[in-house]
Order: sequence, then C-alpha cells, then structure tokens
Amino acid sequence: MTAQNLPHEPEFEQAYKELASTLENSTLFQKKPEFRKALQVVSVPERVIQFRVVWEDDKGNVQINRGFRVQFNSALGPYKGGLRFHPSVNLSILKFLGFEQIFKNALTGLNMGGGKGGSDFDPKGKSDNEIRRFCVSFMTELCKHIGQDTDVPAGDIGVTGREVGFMFGQYKKIRNQWEGVLTGKGGSWGGSLIRPEATGYGVVYYVDHMIKYASGGKESFAGKRVAVSGSGNVAQYAALKVIELGGSVISLSDSQGALVLNSEEGSFTVEEINQIAAIKVERKQISELASTAAFASKFKYIPGARPWTNVTGRIDVALPSATQNEVSGDEAKALIAAGCKFIAEGSNMGSTQDAIDVFEAHREANAGASAIWYAPGKAANAGGVAVSGLEMAQNSARVNWTSEEVDSRLKGIMEDCFKNGLATAQEYVTPAEGSLPSLVAGSNIAGFTKVAEAMKDHGDWW
Repeated sequence: MTAQNLPHEPEFEQAYKELASTLENSTLFQKKPEFRKALQVVSVPERVIQFRVVWEDDKGNVQINRGFRVQFNSALGPYKGGLRFHPSVNLSILKFLGFEQIFKNALTGLNMGGGKGGSDFDPKGKSDNEIRRFCVSFMTELCKHIGQDTDVPAGDIGVTGREVGFMFGQYKKIRNQWEGVLTGKGGSWGGSLIRPEATGYGVVYYVDHMIKYASGGKESFAGKRVAVSGSGNVAQYAALKVIELGGSVISLSDSQGALVLNSEEGSFTVEEINQIAAIKVERKQISELASTAAFASKFKYIPGARPWTNVTGRIDVALPSATQNEVSGDEAKALIAAGCKFIAEGSNMGSTQDAIDVFEAHREANAGASAIWYAPGKAANAGGVAVSGLEMAQNSARVNWTSEEVDSRLKGIMEDCFKNGLATAQEYVTPAEGSLPSLVAGSNIAGFTKVAEAMKDHGDWW
C-alpha cells in the first residue's frame, strides 16, 4: 500500500492497516489467497480531484481555500460520501474517510460506492453570505465531477442543510438539471425524513442488537448508563434514542470540553439535549450552557477533556460520536475499569488502534457477558449513509416516504449490518471458547469481500 514516493498520510495509513490486519488475522487469505491482490487494488482511489476555491468575504477581501473530492471506489454504485468543511481537512483525512466509506456502504446492502470530499474552509464565525459565496465557488468546480449516477455527496462536519442548499442551487444553475446529486436536502425539495436523525438512531439500533445477543435476549437499553461524546447531529439523536429506549445519557462534549453528570443517578433530559442542539446551530460551545445555574447544579464541565475518564460511577455503553481517534488506549482501559460492556462508534475511526487492541484483547480473554464488545464505525454508524441511499431512491422515483417507512427500513438495515458482521466473524475468525465474535473483523471482512467480488466481476483485478 505504501511506497517511497508517496507522502506520509497517517490517518489513511491507520485506516488501511486496521482493515488489513483484521483480514490477515482471519482465515480469509487462506481460503481465498487471490484476495490479497484485491486489497492492493482497492486501497488506491480510482480518482482524486483537488482544486482551489476563491471567494470574497464581507469586507471585500479575496480568500483562498483548497477543495477536494476523493472518488475511491465505484464497484457497487455511484461514489457516495460526505463533504467536510473544517480547517483540519487534508488529503490524508479524506482518503481515510473515503476508504472507510467503501466498506460501510457495502454493509448497508444498497448500491453505493465510496468517496469523500470537502475543504479546509471553516464555517465557524462566517456570515451566511460568506458561507453562500464559498459554497457557490466550491460547487462551480465540483459540479464538473458529480451527478446522480456518478457521485452523490452528502453533508459531514461543517456541512449542514444550509450548505447543502447553497451547493444544490449552484449545481442546478450550472447544469440546468434537478437531480438527486446531493443528499441531506431540505424536506420540501427532495430530502428524506429521518435523515438528520439517521446516524444517531442507527448506532443505537445496532447496539441494541449487541446487547440482546450478548445477554441472550434478557437485557436492553433499559437501565443502561450511556456515555456519549460529541454534541452534533450524531450525538444528539443517539442520546435522544437512548432516552426513548429507557437508558440514561451521562455525558456529551464538544471540541472545547466535556459535560458530564455529577452524580451516579439521573440523565440528560430531552429538553437539555434540545438546548445543546440549539446553541450548536448558532455554532456556540457547550461551556456557555454549562455555566448557567440550571446546568451547573446538575453537571460538571471539564475543559479540554473527553468524557471517558471523567464520568462519575459506572459506564455500561460508550458511544464515541465526535471525531476520529477520540478514544485512546488508556481511555479504553478506563472504560473497561468503569464497567463498560459495549462500545460502538458513531464517529468514523473513533478509536485508535491501541484502543481497538485493548477492546479486542479483553473480548478474547473474557467470556461473553463479562467482556467489552467493540463495534467499528463502518458498521455501527452506517445508518446515516443508509438513509442517504434511501433519499437517492426516493429522488429517482420522485416519491417521498413517511418517517415510519424510512425508520423501518433503517432498523432493517442496521439489523442486517449486525447479523452480517456477526456471521462473517463466525465463518472466518475462530473466537476463544466462550468469547463473543469479533465485530470489527466480521464487518471488515464482510464489506471487503463484497466489494472485492464486484471488482473481480468488472475485471478490475484477476
């Protein structure tokens, strides 16, 4: 995968090694040695597009940003993956996200390839007019490379319905076509119900299957204490679904710090989560709410921290839902010490390789119910892109499904994701006696083999 003439891309290399190591440690290459060649082929993007984005701020000054689209793999359908607007965006991060997206999309069972894109533009602190001018300039170039049957971007960090709307409008003006070229659209012009909620709801539906399988159907989210990181769409809707299913949410966070329950009883309420959602729309920090009397009496705010080592009392379930590498090896050990039994990534590559190694070692060394069980983002957070795929289907048919129909399809997709990863792990990875199957290995192998077989049928490798 690496070569001396290639730049160092740490995030992408981490994602590649995480997948490759699970394939190597399974019986896949023993049973199908020709798949080694498929791994080499799939690790190189089909196309990488990089361009400049020139726009004018409110003071009349010309600003310049970098725009990207990594069209990684189209074996299963049009490239599909979000656009991220954040100062940290670079090619390594987008290649890691696009690489993960290939296999995540494969696990949904829908006809979608994998891609990712974005810009190092920061929407925070910008006016609506500045954001609109940036989006117009960004889409003026990107529109040459996308389309409903070619590449269908969506939102991601920094790209909300507002940005999607600005970009869709520019695409329509230049191409003179109304088509489902972007997902995450407004409900009155082609968007799908349940799309904002989908990733958060999906990860909770997935963990619900984990809990029921590990407990033999005796347990559910009822009574579980759930630590959530992040405070964007994924974290908000995961938290709301946990509460709906009878669990207690004991933490949320943002890039500046963590807000955690200051006692071993209680939970965030729906109203408190809605208040956090409201300030996030205004691009403000949780610290502004934490200092109010109502929040200060119930929660403690820890600047510059993540929740995992700062929660009071036990943690039953951990849902990292902020960004990549937000659970370290030491934090993984702290979660186990706090009694955590289930961890599933709402974020992409939310755990470092050290953390994954800690989780997997604990799973292998302990019998089912006493072990921590780890689910990777490519399986657990596939609900967002799944409903994006359902939005594409609705656009193609010029219909709108009810929220109940979309939610029912989402539940079915997440159940299939879980069962597919579970069955594949049981086929290719022999667990220690009494231990739970490896969901990270099963999900990696299931997604990879589906893509590899399609590529072989297309003549991409032999």
